[in-house]
Amino acid sequence: MSDAETLQSGRRGHGRAAKRAARMAHAAATVPFITRQIPIYEVLNEEGLSLIEQNAETVLEEVGIDFKGDPEALAIWREAGADVREERVHIPRGLCRRIIREHAPATYTQHARNPARSVVMGGKHTVFAPAYGPPFVHDLDRGRRYGTIEDFRNFVKLTYATPWLHHSGGTVCEPVDLPVNKRHLDMVYAHMRYSDKPFMGSVTAPERAADTVAMAEILFGADWIDPATGKPRTVVTSLINANSPLTWDATMLGALKVYARANQANLLTPFILAGAMAPVTVAGSTTLTLAEAMAGVAFTQLVAPSAPVILGSFASSMSMKSGAPTFGTPEPAMVMYAMAALARRLNVPFRAGGAFTASKIPDAQAAYESALTMLPACLAGTNFILHTAGWLEGGLAMGYEKFVMDADQAGMLQTMLNGIDLSENGQAMDAIREVGPGKHFLGCGHTQANFESAFHGSAIADNNSFEQWDAEGRLDQAQRANAQWKRMLQDYEPPPIDPATDDALLDFMARRKAATPDSNV
Repeated sequence: MSDAETLQSGRRGHGRAAKRAARMAHAAATVPFITRQIPIYEVLNEEGLSLIEQNAETVLEEVGIDFKGDPEALAIWREAGADVREERVHIPRGLCRRIIREHAPATYTQHARNPARSVVMGGKHTVFAPAYGPPFVHDLDRGRRYGTIEDFRNFVKLTYATPWLHHSGGTVCEPVDLPVNKRHLDMVYAHMRYSDKPFMGSVTAPERAADTVAMAEILFGADWIDPATGKPRTVVTSLINANSPLTWDATMLGALKVYARANQANLLTPFILAGAMAPVTVAGSTTLTLAEAMAGVAFTQLVAPSAPVILGSFASSMSMKSGAPTFGTPEPAMVMYAMAALARRLNVPFRAGGAFTASKIPDAQAAYESALTMLPACLAGTNFILHTAGWLEGGLAMGYEKFVMDADQAGMLQTMLNGIDLSENGQAMDAIREVGPGKHFLGCGHTQANFESAFHGSAIADNNSFEQWDAEGRLDQAQRANAQWKRMLQDYEPPPIDPATDDALLDFMARRKAATPDSNV
């Protein structure tokens, strides 16, 4: 090939990439979240759902649930009518359900600093967010290693760059190169500075939650208070995990109270490993999950009535040989389907799912297991799907290639949730009349008008001939994803931010860091 031919070929390739990037940018700007147009899949009838609800009420009343290390929480429950014995709270049958249904909002908007990216939680809406919490990161070039603040910023940028993730997430990886007691400031700032999508706050201590609220108030400035309600706008949704079985601890409760009192959203999620934190059966795990989640959601409403909440479920099975968590198995999917229905009966938003896998690398096991957890989450009617992209090694690692592969699948799932287009264009009757019998549709007007947007196109799948694939280096999908995330970071441009706001955030962080010595706790 001559130099001129090589240049022209490169221009053609660049043109295709530019058009694809433009389509992705348009999708990101105009579809900040999904409004599902397909039915919800149910696995339990009225009798089955009622049975689980009755059993969960029995657990709360007879067995009770611990609220550890928080005298204020115990006093709140006692005043609400619960039987408090030391740190164990026995909740009368029906009390949690009444509190939730009377006070918890059915939907809420989490406002982003770019209003076009605000998301609605609940109802028919679904929001995709990246993985949360891994201490390690993985890529094909350097393998597995501890995460750093550079990795954290990279994943915030990648999340911002993809149209298929609607939410920036929270602890996308743990930046272990920063002190434990101060790293939350850099993490929250990264979400605020390198993205304009909604984000999650710190929950590892009440004072860190308070720092998140203070930084959010700086970021939103005059828009912090909603003039219609006189309350702060909800701009943060944060993950509050139960210490299963049947325990809410002081750290989580402290962060919960900070957020609820500031009208920020709490995502209450029991972390269930069936066989260890819950019974091995689907019904038993669902019962325990519902009991813990209802107690957490109801407590939030006792702290601050009408504060936004999401009822969450994280359930996995385990290897009865090794005790290791397993993913992509049918039992946790059944728990998810049931919990989604139970959350709808409480009329609150529901969180579950993710691209879960126990695989250490982005291989076939990772793809199969992730597909078999993401698809049920979508079919179940889940409103907030955390861990949509990047999860490896049972949540211990955040994978660069895995992130790109998962985000690509999230785009396909979004297309599926959008349902079938029954508009005049979707019916395509003009095309059928134009072509008639025995001809093809390639050149007809309808095809020409729709070919760019007719099918969801993968950014990393290879659909070429064997010969072309062979000539281009026989790359597998992980290798193509490796090149993709590097291009995304190279092309990344940060969203604009008011310089005065940025300076105020940096000043707040500097003062908070200077106030205490570094600590690893």
